[in-house]
Amino acid sequence: MITRRKLLQSSAATGLGLAAGTLAAPAIAQGAKIKLGYVSPQSGPLAAFSEADKFILENFAASEAGANFEVIVKDSQSNPNRAADVAGELIVDDEIDLMLVASTPETTNPVASTCEAEEVPCISTVAPWQPWFIGQQGNPGDPASWEPFYYAYHFFWGLEDVISVFTAMWNQLETNKQVGALFPNDGDGNAWGDPNVGFPPVLSELGYTLTDPGRYQNLTDDFSAQINAFRQANVEIVTGVPIPPDFTTFWSQAKQQGFTPKAASIGKAILFPQAVEALGNAGNNLSSEVWWSPTHPFSSSLTGASSAELAQGYMAATNRQWTQPIGFVHALFEMAANVMGRVDDAGDGDAVAEAIAATQLDSIVGRIAFDGAGLPPFAAQNVAKTPLVGGQWRLLDNGSYDLVIVDNSSAPEIPTAGVMEEIS
Repeated sequence: MITRRKLLQSSAATGLGLAAGTLAAPAIAQGAKIKLGYVSPQSGPLAAFSEADKFILENFAASEAGANFEVIVKDSQSNPNRAADVAGELIVDDEIDLMLVASTPETTNPVASTCEAEEVPCISTVAPWQPWFIGQQGNPGDPASWEPFYYAYHFFWGLEDVISVFTAMWNQLETNKQVGALFPNDGDGNAWGDPNVGFPPVLSELGYTLTDPGRYQNLTDDFSAQINAFRQANVEIVTGVPIPPDFTTFWSQAKQQGFTPKAASIGKAILFPQAVEALGNAGNNLSSEVWWSPTHPFSSSLTGASSAELAQGYMAATNRQWTQPIGFVHALFEMAANVMGRVDDAGDGDAVAEAIAATQLDSIVGRIAFDGAGLPPFAAQNVAKTPLVGGQWRLLDNGSYDLVIVDNSSAPEIPTAGVMEEIS
């Protein structure tokens, strides 16, 4: 493959490139703005992940560091093919210096893979690291064949963390340890249901029995088969990683058919208050992983604002409730400013990639460092883990919902505000 970088190197060698002295000077010193590409699902079924993008981008542009950057934003439309296409546009047409991408493997993976092929540095987040790393391998089923990346880097938590959080929440309740699985046929669902790296082996070791009716297609309109399988197995706990509209469909049909488990710990779908509010009273005590909240004891390296101040700023600006991606999208731009502040030439992709790998940043989502902590050797080079806790949605008198942290066993520095309660 002739990559952009190889083409530039070839042009320079034949006298068609810029003068060497110009290439070596820092972009900021030249007065040129550093170009950032940013891809997220701003429309389609995953759009809730990006509802805070405008707020974050405006705040970044207004910050002291943000004045050095031009940010070019693209919508993946919640479509992996579209994500790859716009990544290519940013690389070839816009000639970005650094790619940023957020929100689910359907967005992060095609963008990161495109960057890796084109030798353009990329930082991604908001996807568990296993579907991000393993999902981009040529043969995801053969660990011996997995290779590290040289330009793609990722910060978030992993399946081992969400499993630990979910089971810690369930252990606060009296249950029969019968668990029903809602795993869709997508990057997250296939990873969560994987017999080697997903939920099945860990739950089995912990004494839980998993009923997995198999993969279903996103935007399914009938979950009767799953509900019947769960009822037959006397399931008291439901878990999974559906997209928001699918869980609304499942939960509404479950209620209609008289199936109410004691716990429902759901990734992705109920991260957002509007998704829970759409369920009315039926959303009370649904539980989920919590990756960021106003009570997280971290501050921005860009502005010095605390997590609480960032959330309050968003709510004041939008009249909407805070959401978890606010912290991680903000952290992406913290990373960009931090990394580019440590390189002499923003256009040197190799130097930028090396700076990403050397990151040790105290951010709004906690410490981001590619030091291999808590990771298997094969992922240590490209992944930085962030803390995870568990929370439950509690119905308030005005009909809105509050996310209460009920388990912090994996991250005791993040305070709890309650204990796990059964769904009634």
